[in-house]
Amino acid sequence: MIIWLASYPKSGSTWVRSFLTCLIFSQDNDLNINDIKIRAFPTKKDYENINENSENINQIIQNSLHAQSRINLDNKIKFFKTHSANWKSNDDLFTDEVNTDSVIYIVRDPRNIITSIKNHFDFDSYEKSLNFMKNEQTIIGNKKSKSEIDLLTIISSWSNHYKSWKKIKKDYLLIKYENLVDNSFDEFSKISNFLKKKHDYQYSETEVVKSIENTSFDKLKLQEKEKGFIEAVTDSKGNLKKFFNLGPENDWKNILDKKTTRLVEENFEKEMIELGYL
Repeated sequence: MIIWLASYPKSGSTWVRSFLTCLIFSQDNDLNINDIKIRAFPTKKDYENINENSENINQIIQNSLHAQSRINLDNKIKFFKTHSANWKSNDDLFTDEVNTDSVIYIVRDPRNIITSIKNHFDFDSYEKSLNFMKNEQTIIGNKKSKSEIDLLTIISSWSNHYKSWKKIKKDYLLIKYENLVDNSFDEFSKISNFLKKKHDYQYSETEVVKSIENTSFDKLKLQEKEKGFIEAVTDSKGNLKKFFNLGPENDWKNILDKKTTRLVEENFEKEMIELGYL
């Protein structure tokens, strides 16, 4: 069954994946950022011999559960990160209780996400970034891409994404990106204790601390500078963009203009109040 690391794009899932790679999958709690053990779902290989056309979003929707059922044939616990919303389309579901063991949902203040979205997707204005974030039909992925991981993925709006995963009936842990920054040990301990309690993973507090230290933003950024990062994207001119860009320095209070701040707050007010962002 699948433990989902679910998040809207640019919310910190790579950081959590890196931490868990160090903690669970590395003997010395160290990390090579180009060998993060928790991969994405969906990818093209997940639909191999299922979809006739990997560019057909309707086939992706219809076969999501089929793809997960095939992955789960070994009856083992496995981790996947996903940016997909936990959508329902007619009788088709992104996932279900049969295939899902639990969910760790990483959320981030949308006032900080909008700046990362603008950079990551190479938008030329905050207006376009906000339209992307509030569009309930938003799909990411490039039909023309030959990359294995670049499969069309329905993310919907920021608010729908958060609400869709909150409805999951299996074990659910909410993690706020801001708490990962401000109280790293406490927040990463929540994740490690959640997994230890559920599946009896064996690791010490020392290993948790070492895994946190080895996946600090500065160390991840340095590794990208020295080795590159296979998940980095290119801009409209084909130039490689920094994946680890601002990190904790991405503070909306110092970056966003008042108009954009107000529009973000108006569009996502209910969820932001619920999460304590307002």
